[in-house]
Amino acid sequence: MLRNGLEPWHLLIVAIMIIVLFGSKKLPEAARGLGKSMRILKSEAKAMKEDGIAQSTAAPAEPAAQGVQVAPGEPAAARGMAEGNPAH
Repeated sequence: MLRNGLEPWHLLIVAIMIIVLFGSKKLPEAARGLGKSMRILKSEAKAMKEDGIAQSTAAPAEPAAQGVQVAPGEPAAARGMAEGNPAH
């Protein structure tokens, strides 16, 4: 029965259903948005990689503080959770 899971006519049916569901006007906009998102993701990943290389060659910085700072208007329950002590 399932000797070949996706045959060409299956892909054709899926493509037709996508066009019917989303409309032919929305698909180019969606593809454009997806392309823009992929470019942003690629540039951010490249920047993170370059930052990692730059940080590894620089002198090691002091370790970050162990405590979690909570904004001064937060309720006491949030402070307890931030400090690792759940307030029941």
